[in-house]
Amino acid sequence: MKISNTPAFSNADLLAREKDIEQASRSLKAIAHPLRLKILCVLSDHEVSVQDIVDSVGTSQSNISQHLAILRDKGVLGSRKEANKVFYRIADSRMLKLLDMMQEVFCSPKK
Repeated sequence: MKISNTPAFSNADLLAREKDIEQASRSLKAIAHPLRLKILCVLSDHEVSVQDIVDSVGTSQSNISQHLAILRDKGVLGSRKEANKVFYRIADSRMLKLLDMMQEVFCSPKK
């Protein structure tokens, strides 16, 4: 595979996109924890209740709630309440692309 030496964006273009850089930085900081990555894998492309996340990830509800709050506060997750249940989803489709790429890079079978 040939990698081009010509960048898709110039450094000036990237620097002008300050808002995007800040959002990317917040998102990457928020997901840079093994448990939060597991939560994102559980959510992948659909809504999941807090209890289902707890059951899938295998830790306490209070621990999960703390990590969900971090992800929500950084804009990674969205939530909605239905009766006494809270459902979470990935709020930004760019995060889904990032997760797909991370799975491809880190989770593909070694050749």
